[in-house]
Amino acid sequence: MIWSLLADVLVVVHFTFTAFVIFGGFLTWRWRWTALVHLPALAWGCWVEVSATICPLTPLENHLRDLGGEAGYSGGFLAHYLVAVLYPPGLTWHIQWVLAGLLVGINAVAYGRLLVHSRSR
Repeated sequence: MIWSLLADVLVVVHFTFTAFVIFGGFLTWRWRWTALVHLPALAWGCWVEVSATICPLTPLENHLRDLGGEAGYSGGFLAHYLVAVLYPPGLTWHIQWVLAGLLVGINAVAYGRLLVHSRSR
C-alpha cells in the first residue's frame, strides 16, 4: 500500500515538474530567482524531448509500483500518461523537435517579457 501511494505521489511530482518546465518562465514575472531553477529544468525538458531519454523518475515510479505489487509500464512518463495530448498518433522526430521548439518558444515569451520589464525599470 505505501509503495503504491509513494508511486502516486511521484506521479504528482512528475506532472508538477513537467508543468514547471513548460510554464515556469512565467513565474519569473513574480519571482525572478525562479529563473535559476527553471532554466536548468527547461534545458532538461528539452533534452528529454529531443533525445528520447527517459527521465529517472519513470524507472523510480515503476520500481515503487513493483514493490507495491502493481505493474509498471514501458517507455517514458509523458508517453505513458500524456500520449494522447503531447504525443499524437504518427509522432515523428520532426514533430518532437517542433514540440521542443514550442517549449522554448513559450518560455522565450515569458523571459522576453521579463527582460522588457527589467529594462523599463
